[in-house]
Amino acid sequence: MKTDMCRTPLKALIALYFLVFSFQSPLSAQDGAKLFKQNCAVCHAAHTDQMLTGPGLKGIFDRAPKGDWLTRWIINNEKLIKGGDAYANQIYNKYGKAAMTVFEGQLNEKDVAAILDYIKTPPPPPPTTTGPTTGPSNEPVAANSGGIEPLYLILGIIVILAILIGSFRSVRTSLQNSANRAEGKSENPETTFWQEIKGWMNSNTRLVGVAVIVVAFIGMKSCWNACYNIGVYYDYKTQKGYKPEQPIKFSHKLHAGEHEISCQYCHSSVEKSRHSGIPSVNICMNCHKAIQKGPQYGEKEIDKIYAAVGFDRATGTYDESKQNPLKWIKVHNLPDHVYFNHSQHVVVGKIECTTCHGNVKEMTVAEQKSPLTMKWCIECHRKTEVVMEGNAYYDRLHKALKEKYQGQLDVKYTVEKIGGLECGKCHY
Repeated sequence: MKTDMCRTPLKALIALYFLVFSFQSPLSAQDGAKLFKQNCAVCHAAHTDQMLTGPGLKGIFDRAPKGDWLTRWIINNEKLIKGGDAYANQIYNKYGKAAMTVFEGQLNEKDVAAILDYIKTPPPPPPTTTGPTTGPSNEPVAANSGGIEPLYLILGIIVILAILIGSFRSVRTSLQNSANRAEGKSENPETTFWQEIKGWMNSNTRLVGVAVIVVAFIGMKSCWNACYNIGVYYDYKTQKGYKPEQPIKFSHKLHAGEHEISCQYCHSSVEKSRHSGIPSVNICMNCHKAIQKGPQYGEKEIDKIYAAVGFDRATGTYDESKQNPLKWIKVHNLPDHVYFNHSQHVVVGKIECTTCHGNVKEMTVAEQKSPLTMKWCIECHRKTEVVMEGNAYYDRLHKALKEKYQGQLDVKYTVEKIGGLECGKCHY
C-alpha cells in the first residue's frame, strides 16, 4: 500500500514532520482529511490510482482483505508481514520489500477509521457559479462593498461647502443692499470673495499671526515625525503594507493556517542563521509531488512549481534541462548597515514569528505588517523582557543582574538592560 518513505534522511524528516501533528480523539470525516494530509498525502493519492512514492488508494477497499485488515496494516504493517499474512507479504514484495512507516503509538484505531472514511468519500465537485467571478487574468473579482471612497467624500464636502458659502454671501449682499436702499444709502460696491478675505485678515492681524505660527509648528512637527519614522526605509517598496505579487500565488493562510504547517518547516534556517531563508522548491515538492491540485487555482499554480524543478506530472520524472528557477520577491527588507539575527531572536530570545511578521496564518499574500523602523525596534527592546529562567544562554548574565539589582522590587530585565540599545548591537 505504501512504500518506504524513510529510506533516505529526507524522507525520514518528512515522515516525522507529518507524524507530530497526529492526535488521538473522536474524529469526523473532516478530521480524517486532515490526518490523511498530515500522515499519508506525501506518499499516496487518496482518490486516484496515481502512483507517487506509494500506490494510489482508489479501489483499495476492493483490493485489500475485508474486516480490520487495513487498520492493522496501517498501524503496524511490519507485524503483519512478520506474522506471515499472505496479502501483506504480497504488497511487501511487489514494492521492492520497502515497508511503509509503522504508525503504532502515533495513530489509534479511531484515527485510522477517520482516515479510511475520508478515502471512501469522493472529493466534492468544484463549486459552480452563476455569474463572473474572475477578471480578464483569471483573478478573483473582489465583491463590491458599495462604500464611498474617502477622497471622493472629501471632495464632495468641499464642493458643497463652496456652494453654501457662495449662496450665503449672495444672500448677505442682497439683504445689505436692500437695507441700504430703504435707508437711502448707496449700495455696497461689488467685492470678490478673496477681497473680503484679505480685508478680514487686515483687520485681524493678531489672530492671523497666531494662526500662522500654529500652522507652522504643526507642519514642522509633521516633518519631524516623518523623518523620525524613516528608520530603515531605503526604498519605497520596504514600507509597511508592502505586498508584492509573487511568481506563484502561495497562500500562507492555506499552508500555515488551515494545514498548520510550521513556519520552520519551510524557513528551516531561521533557528540557526541570521536569515530565515527562502525555501527551496524541493521543500515544495515534498508535498506537491503528491498534492497536484490546489483548492483555489487547481493545477495552474502547482504547475509553476513543476516547471521550476523540471518535473513531468504525467511520468513522475525530472528533467534538469527543463528547470526554470523561481524568482521570489523579498517582502521584509533591511539596509546593509543594519544587523538582524533571526536565530538570536527566535532561539535565544524566544520571540514568536508573529511579533515582527504579524499573523501570517491569516495572510493569503505575505505582507509587511510592522514598520521595521529604528524607533519600532528600540521600543521593542525597551519593553520586551528577556527570558532568562531555564535559558542556559543567559545563566551567567542572569546571576550578575540579580546581584546588581538585589533588594530592588519589580525589576524587569528587558533587552535594554542587557545592552540592547547599544549602537554596535545593530550597526557595525
